[in-house]
Amino acid sequence: MSIRDRFPIFQKKVYFNSCSQGALSTDVMQAYETYLRDWDEKGSPWELWVERSETARQQFAGLVNADPNEVADCTSVSAGVSALASALDFSDQRNKVVISDFEFPTIAQIWHAQERRGAKVVHVPAAGNIIPLERFEETIDERTKIVSITHVCFRNGSRLDVPAIVDIAHRKGAWVLLDSYQTLGTFPIDVKTLKVDFLAGGVLKYLLASAGLAFMYVRKELLPDLRPTSMGWFSQANIFAMDIYANTPSPSARRFESGTPPVPSIYAGIAGMKLIQSIGPERIEAHLREITGAIKEGAMRRGFNLVTPVDPARHGALITLRSHKVDMLVKRLEEDGVVTSSRDDNLRVSPHIYNNLSDVDKLMDCLTQHKELLV
Repeated sequence: MSIRDRFPIFQKKVYFNSCSQGALSTDVMQAYETYLRDWDEKGSPWELWVERSETARQQFAGLVNADPNEVADCTSVSAGVSALASALDFSDQRNKVVISDFEFPTIAQIWHAQERRGAKVVHVPAAGNIIPLERFEETIDERTKIVSITHVCFRNGSRLDVPAIVDIAHRKGAWVLLDSYQTLGTFPIDVKTLKVDFLAGGVLKYLLASAGLAFMYVRKELLPDLRPTSMGWFSQANIFAMDIYANTPSPSARRFESGTPPVPSIYAGIAGMKLIQSIGPERIEAHLREITGAIKEGAMRRGFNLVTPVDPARHGALITLRSHKVDMLVKRLEEDGVVTSSRDDNLRVSPHIYNNLSDVDKLMDCLTQHKELLV
């Protein structure tokens, strides 16, 4: 079976919305069937389900070159980042949180919520479709506790220079949290090479699974001094101790976990991550560079307004085009059998390993038919 054949939606539609949710594969369908069968046949197989959670942790750790003990299984990026924020002390002079104007709302909202605990949140402003590196240099200082950045902007596809920002932050003594939700599964990510202190991401998008499962990487050297107050029974050193008289966090990154894990989503997440690893992030990166290049070339040739940076090193798998009636355009494309999405006034086109150049041709033909909504 070819990669594309694993995704039945292509029998009837062209799917270009991986930045919102990856296309449904037969692998994930079978994973859910396995979950239901395990539940039905075994009744209450908690030992098996805990083992599945550990498998998911190891799978994700392998994807980002982390130690499994540095990875927390979470129900969402929101849950993971909230747990991290709850572990930070903002009562001293190093109380500044630096975030970029490209952040996903959840991340920014979590940091602004810490203002009640003494955090001072400062935004790094964009300059069109990029954020110049010097703006991070100007904003990050000795009072900065953490710099929270996205890998790729969900609104315009712009990719930040993570290594350079990490270098600036570390020179000032600040930690770095990287939101990699829009990049995991599109190219190789190595937390050791990037030197980030924390990384958050989930399986819903380019990791080709479903909602309900995310991960938080925490650099092991930081674990002993971080004690989250947003937690649950799976954050404990012994989850089956059922101790109501103490909070005894796990010595590993499990201390950032919460309550009962999302068991069905874990089955699906393992299937999605295995599929990505079987294809190979390097192969996916090369394929996406070809497909996104064709989308950019086709859009510019037709005079459409490309919002995403042209340089392939400065954008992710997400390509955006300006539209003055973007909601109508998304609807028209859906009627034509092309699935996309939008943010702000931008049409978002997000391919993955399952897309081909014929899909790009179909997209361009449809956009040309509706060019009055683009130019």
